[in-house]
Amino acid sequence: MIFRYPYQGGVWVDLEQPSEDEIHQIAQEFSISERIEKELVSPTPIPLVASEENTALLVLHFPVHGTENDETKSQEIDFVVGTHFILTVRYEVIAPLHHLKKQLETRQIMAPHALITADVLFEILFVHLYTSVRDHINHVVDQLARVERDMFNGSERTTVRLISSISRQFLHMEAALADQEEPLERFLLMLKPRKFFHTSFTERTEHISAERAQIARLVTTYRAVAGELRETNNALLSAKQNEIIKILTVVSFIFLPLALIAKIFAMKVEYMPFVDDPNGFWIILGFMSLIALLLIFFVARKRWI
Repeated sequence: MIFRYPYQGGVWVDLEQPSEDEIHQIAQEFSISERIEKELVSPTPIPLVASEENTALLVLHFPVHGTENDETKSQEIDFVVGTHFILTVRYEVIAPLHHLKKQLETRQIMAPHALITADVLFEILFVHLYTSVRDHINHVVDQLARVERDMFNGSERTTVRLISSISRQFLHMEAALADQEEPLERFLLMLKPRKFFHTSFTERTEHISAERAQIARLVTTYRAVAGELRETNNALLSAKQNEIIKILTVVSFIFLPLALIAKIFAMKVEYMPFVDDPNGFWIILGFMSLIALLLIFFVARKRWI
């Protein structure tokens, strides 16, 4: 699918899940080199920057919310910039670009002659993409807040897996944003001397870099928060388990002597005290109760319970 939006002095062409014929058609139209065309045909597993005489290519992967089990996945976008065009290629539906297209279509209907400049469009593209990443971060942060509430409400066991899942999502986002840093900076530096954009392009590239850096710092901060919550959760879980073990130990400490007394009086020997006494059972039971009370008093004085 090919979408076109004109700007002052050029056109933005967006290819969504393009076929090889569509890519070849666009490459012929804008004189894109065969090398860059080959990169656009299929997804690229890692970020990439390439340059030809009149065009520059940037391949980035943006972390997004997955459809299953709250996983974070990466979506690839290829940017090709030339003298009179901006080309974006994506191999699946990417929500922020879809929303941007709708906004531009509305703007084109409402003000068909009020075209934006190339550098403004370029900045808007990245702002929408990083805003989507920020929304994903906020979604995971909401999950983290719910986990924190559950953790301090006594659900330490159930939150262990959830905190690990959230930490993994932040880790994937942090890695994706870190992988973007060097290629994005090289790409922006590569574009500056080529006069593709307006004189305000330098300021707008700084805004794009600052947006990526701010989101990267946000992810790093929340990943640290998730790590601290995991340590706190482990401490609470360990404390609860220690409390259970302490209670079981105290119970054993009290009942072990009583069991020993019962075993002694159950021995079959010729003479056993209180066996022939009609009140022998109650005497032994009272003796055992007295020992139990003394042990409970001892445990209480030691503050074991």
